[in-house]
Amino acid sequence: MLRSDGGQRSEFRATYFLESAVPLQQAAEVIAGEQSSGTFLTLPGETLELKERFRARVTRVTPQAPALAPALHSAWAARHARDAVFHRGEIEIAFPIENVGANLPTLMATIAGNLFELGEVTGLRLLDLDLPESFAAQFPGPKFGVEGTRKMAGVHGRPVIGTIIKPSVGLSPEKTAELVDNLCAAGIDFIKDDELMADPPYAPFDARLAAVMPVLQKHADRTGQMPMYAINISGTIDEMLRRHDAVVAAGGTCIMASTNWIGLAGLQHLRQHTAVPVHAHRNGWGALTRHPALGIAFRAYQKILRLAGADQLHVNGVQGKFWEPDDSVVASAAACLAPFAGVSPLMPVFSSGQWAGLAPIIHGQLGSDDLMHLAGGGIIGHPHGVEAGVTSMREGWEAAREGVPLEEYAETHPALRAAIEHFGGVLA
Repeated sequence: MLRSDGGQRSEFRATYFLESAVPLQQAAEVIAGEQSSGTFLTLPGETLELKERFRARVTRVTPQAPALAPALHSAWAARHARDAVFHRGEIEIAFPIENVGANLPTLMATIAGNLFELGEVTGLRLLDLDLPESFAAQFPGPKFGVEGTRKMAGVHGRPVIGTIIKPSVGLSPEKTAELVDNLCAAGIDFIKDDELMADPPYAPFDARLAAVMPVLQKHADRTGQMPMYAINISGTIDEMLRRHDAVVAAGGTCIMASTNWIGLAGLQHLRQHTAVPVHAHRNGWGALTRHPALGIAFRAYQKILRLAGADQLHVNGVQGKFWEPDDSVVASAAACLAPFAGVSPLMPVFSSGQWAGLAPIIHGQLGSDDLMHLAGGGIIGHPHGVEAGVTSMREGWEAAREGVPLEEYAETHPALRAAIEHFGGVLA
């Protein structure tokens, strides 16, 4: 990316929401300096030539209505602020690529590091990230993504229907295998461990894998398609690599990791080793995003995980059990599928409080079948059993894709009708 003034410095850009005790332009310049070659005062070593090569540039400031009270406390602002208002707006900063190189931790330190702690700042949120394709190409990116996931799962022309092992914790390896057997017999496409389940003493990873894989293989022999099971390999890097290899050696087709806690370097290292898709569980995400004046927006977050090599990424569920409104959930899914600097799309994963009756909402708002729709209780808790739960999910998507009202489709599809009566209370 060339500079707008005609210079030849290659840059990438980050967009933020900013609230500050000082005027926006001034606060933006403080951020640009802090996150590149500058500091809070002029230093002898920061020559004009060094600034031209290494200092970040404020490229846009778009004011918004100010606030009368700060979103976040700042002792610096309490000491220095003179205005009765707190300035708000959107800013864009261009950073020299030369400052970062192909280094994800340094990229994050640059766009989401100490800038959150600056005294002038009383609210700051990373909204978006724009990279030149030549820069993005230096990162691994998804190895499988949407198309690879579909190929490994053997599902085309519709969403991947899946579920979560429930209860989340407490099942022995043998009980887990029994549930997997029932789910596979019901025709499920995808099964995943809960994020709380990795290597507990009562159900060690190795014992779980040894119990589950013969069941998966039995159904693969029966149907000609290995059910996709995202077994949770989260742990140290060495543990994850060993567990990945064990899954692949046993014939597995997916692994899962708690990506916020294994770290970007851990995810990137795993991606460079993987022979199966990486199912990225974003648990802890609420702490990074829930406050509107702090943290990271999903639009930027998914780009970072794309660069690191995730293939599938949770986006929450519509009308689910968590705080997020439906339009935000759907926008997250759309972001996973949207073009980004030549990097392959992610497979968005709808999960949490899901059931068959939500398919028309997702389809109508997203306008795509490139997704995974996971229902725990919505499948396992179906009143007519697990097989009916799986069938109801497929029937919900059939209705959505054919444009038939859910209630009308349910008149001739008893599994869907029972799901509506049990989970939605729509039909009498």
